[in-house]
Amino acid sequence: MSQTLTNVTQVKAPEQMFYGIDIGGTKIEIGLFSSSLKLVDSWRTSTPTNNYNEFINTIVDLITEADRRCEQKGFVGVGMPGIIDKNGLVKSANVPCATGKNIVEDLSNSLECKISIGNDCRLFALSESVGGTGDGYQSVYGAIIGTGAAGGFCIDGKLHNGRSGFAGEYGHLPVSAYLINKYNFPILDCGCGLKGCYESYVSGPGLGWIYDYYGSQTTNTRDFVRKLREGDRIAVTAFNCYMDLLGASFASIVLSYDPDIIVIGGGVSKIDEVVDSLQEHVNKHLFSGVECPPIARAKYGDSSGVRGAAILRKQLFENN
Repeated sequence: MSQTLTNVTQVKAPEQMFYGIDIGGTKIEIGLFSSSLKLVDSWRTSTPTNNYNEFINTIVDLITEADRRCEQKGFVGVGMPGIIDKNGLVKSANVPCATGKNIVEDLSNSLECKISIGNDCRLFALSESVGGTGDGYQSVYGAIIGTGAAGGFCIDGKLHNGRSGFAGEYGHLPVSAYLINKYNFPILDCGCGLKGCYESYVSGPGLGWIYDYYGSQTTNTRDFVRKLREGDRIAVTAFNCYMDLLGASFASIVLSYDPDIIVIGGGVSKIDEVVDSLQEHVNKHLFSGVECPPIARAKYGDSSGVRGAAILRKQLFENN
């Protein structure tokens, strides 16, 4: 009895794609990542900040275009500035139209698919703990020092969010009375609604404020860096004060989380003098027997938010 053999051509299924969306106060960026987290494509568009329907439609258009380019429906993760509470409601100074809204629910309904969302600074930490500077470390704290001061904590490549999703907000701890008195500083209002938060003093604008406070007549941080490297007295004085406060704020990270490494990003992290001396200034605010872990710049820099959003969605996909 003869047997007829049929040649069957196996068609390889397209690789699953994960989209990371990073929402900022001026632009929204989308990154298209393969399952191995290789960046395939990315582009940006302006952020509508005052019209919520336009804001949602803009994100939907980005995802629709991504699906067209990938010839499949991708899995979507979103990074958002501000606070996202346990009910999914957003509070964001950068995108006021989104405050009080449930973006995940609204996007999920518009796209008829599941969306994941996280704070952009915590997604920075996630990105750097998975294939970034913190890869290979069990516990990684990712700290942004830029327009604001915030971060996130990862254990074994997973975000530790805490009970309400706020873990990592080192910038909104209060500056100690000792430091306020030492430098005779006023108690500054913070955008979060509290007073005297570290963010008001150690963020990029905070550095500019300190520079002006000591008599520079400007808050321009580029001018500060140039003058610092020239040995200008005001710039050097402002730098020493700033590093004292930044060191104290990072000491709170060490004492609260005891991470294996701290990865830093944001505009201030690009100043070599800050990075080179930060560990020393942290140690000044730690008691005997406790030492600051290694501090290193982020591998993915400004792209970590987009990448972290994609990783967040990928982890949700793998766990379901």
